[in-house]
Amino acid sequence: MKEPLVPVVPMSHTAHIRSHRKPRRSATSSIALRAGVAGGVLSMAAAGASASASAAEPVTQTIELPTLTADLSAQVAQSAAATQQAAANYELRAERDAAAAKAAAEAKKDLAEAKEKAEAKKKAAEAARKAAAERANRSTERATLSASASASASTSVSAPASGSVASVIAFLKAQVGDAYVMGATGPNAWDCSSLVQAAYKQVGVDLPRVSQDQSMAGTDVPLSSVQVGDILYWGGKGSAYHVGVYIGDGQYLDAANPSKGVVIQDLSGYPASGAVRVL
Repeated sequence: MKEPLVPVVPMSHTAHIRSHRKPRRSATSSIALRAGVAGGVLSMAAAGASASASAAEPVTQTIELPTLTADLSAQVAQSAAATQQAAANYELRAERDAAAAKAAAEAKKDLAEAKEKAEAKKKAAEAARKAAAERANRSTERATLSASASASASTSVSAPASGSVASVIAFLKAQVGDAYVMGATGPNAWDCSSLVQAAYKQVGVDLPRVSQDQSMAGTDVPLSSVQVGDILYWGGKGSAYHVGVYIGDGQYLDAANPSKGVVIQDLSGYPASGAVRVL
């Protein structure tokens, strides 16, 4: 089927002349038409805006939700980092405190050891000083006793003060070699004080039984002036623990101990503490 033909009307050659154009529609019709068009456009714009607003709400929520989630994640990450840093700071502080406590304990221990060593050194030095002083005193006493004994022997050994002294010395020498027994009183075993008591009893002098009392008998004699027959004692006067008799030439006779028995010894080897004279 053929389409109908549309007739073509040729435009007048005077159509471009204003006075030859077709008259316009009335102003009222034009305004009404424009108002209608404008209203339609506005209605369409309002509808489109409404639709756009309705359609934009979920889009806006969808767009903002990741933004809020990202901020929250950043905050959580920052909080975690801060917590981790705080934990690291606490751990570092704990390590420093532990190190300081250990250093303080070691310093205290070192100080105590140093004080202990210093105290031990001080005690050792004091002990050495006392020992040296004692050795010096003993050396001085021995030298003094030796000199005094020699001087006394040169004037009195060959000439005893009396026959009584000679008798005492003779009795004592007769016992040399006898045994020493604590508490024994002869005739073949003696202790130090029983031998001295028996010797002086030979000449009628009655002495106490024990060395403490014998050191208190007679007259005190300086060791520098000791003579044959004088009683020598060791220890304090009144608390002597040993006695013997000076026999001259820097020697004395005594019942020494269980290993020696009755012997003659040199004063220089065992200086006496004091002397008394009973004849």
